[in-house]
Formats: sequence, structure tokens, C-alpha cells
Amino acid sequence: MNRIVLGIEYDGSAYAGWQWQQSKRTVQGELERALSKIACAPISVLCAGRTDAGVHALEQVVHFDSPVQRDLRGWLMGGNSHLPDDIRITWAQPAVADFHARYSAIARAYRYVILNRPTKSALLRNQATWCYWPLDEQRMHRAAQHLLGEHDFSSFRAQSCQSVSPNRLMYFIDVYRDGEKVVIDLCANAFLHHMVRNIAGVLIEIGSGKQPEDWTAELLVAKDRTRAAMTAPPHGLHLAAVYYPSEYGVAKHPLFDRLPANAKRFD
Repeated sequence: MNRIVLGIEYDGSAYAGWQWQQSKRTVQGELERALSKIACAPISVLCAGRTDAGVHALEQVVHFDSPVQRDLRGWLMGGNSHLPDDIRITWAQPAVADFHARYSAIARAYRYVILNRPTKSALLRNQATWCYWPLDEQRMHRAAQHLLGEHDFSSFRAQSCQSVSPNRLMYFIDVYRDGEKVVIDLCANAFLHHMVRNIAGVLIEIGSGKQPEDWTAELLVAKDRTRAAMTAPPHGLHLAAVYYPSEYGVAKHPLFDRLPANAKRFD
């Protein structure tokens, strides 16, 4: 078997999420179909982190084991020739040692994008969450800093979340304005189901002045999802990047330059 690692970007608008589902169109299903044509054999892929319906990826990382030899250009160009226009393989490389797209990852970064203007966008309707009332991004940023460090994020996890532990380590979270967009960048050792969207929902409430800046701290103490804001819509969420130890040879995104030297995998 030959293990190959791929970087994937996709617009999740037309899909029922990443994970393969019977009778539903998924990103994993489309990718496996394309790669199987190149291999002339069934291919199964494993990803760094599953995304929900409507969620996008700037860089998802996957690996798969192929029973046949193909050059990297074949996987890259050939794979893309069989993929729909809203999914693209951006790079391909051989796996090093025991690389695993999910279990070798040290950290993941997400980006949540809010279009903050009076009118909806024809171009960004599936790429950003629209918020017509003014948001104070500096207030949102200050509130977000309460979430740094290791905490029990029970107030920010979906009630259907199946993770054994609600504890996660948030390395950084930044909120800033880019023209008409308010952007939330988050990096943690791992994320709970709906964690980013629930954080975004809380920060939108704070940015609009409906809640105080220290509401984030109060919710951490409460450990109660029912006391937090509504889950923000999926189409503003993007899996931005995944970080791996240098020995695996996966390029490091500049977002991860801020990680501490002792950052390690979530167990």
C-alpha cells in the first residue's frame, strides 16, 4: 500500500457535510469517487476534521492508502479532472512514516466570516453569515480572550456532541474587521461539535451590545449550553488549516506561527 496525503479546498454549500452518507451528496463521497477512478480500485480517505453541511474548507488534509502506484501529478491533476468545480485538490505528497490525517494533527484553525452591512451579498451569500446590525469587533475580540487556555467548553458544544471530554485548549482567538466583513480566527488543539459556531453566536450577541463582554467568562463557568446564544449559521464557517509536527513534512500555515513550542496532540 502507498499512503498519499492531500490538501483539499471546497465550498460545502451543495453538500450534506464531509462524511459519506447513504443517498446524500458529500465531499468525502465525491473525493473517493474521483480518486477511485485514478486508482482503478476503491479508495477510502480519512480527513483531519469532519465538517458539517454547508461548511467550507480553505485547507482540509486527508490521507488514503492506494493499492497501485501513481505519480503525484496523477493524483493531483487526474483527481481534479474527476471532481466537481466546488472541490479541488491543491497539493499531493507521499506520507512520511506513520502519518495519519486526524491522529497526527497537533492543532486546527477555523475562520468564521460575518458580512456586516445593511444588505445581503449576491456573491458571498454562501461564504459568509449576514448580520445587518452594526457589530463592534473590538468588543468581540476582548470578550473572546476569556476563552484562551484550557477550559470545559460545555456551554459551547452541541447537545448531540459525542466527545468523551468537553475540555479543549484554545491557543488563540482573534476578531478583526476586514472592510465590510468581521472575521473570527480560532486555533485550538481540537474542537467540539458546533463549538466554533456557538462561539460565533455568542460573540455576535456581544458585538451587537445585547450582552456584556464578560458573558463569555460567565458561560465557561456555567457549563450549560442552554444559557448561551443560538448556533451561528454554517455557511460562515471555514476549516482554515491543520498543523502537524515538522517530521511529517506538511507545510505549516502562517496562522500556526503563534503556537507555543510545547504544543502537542489532543488525546
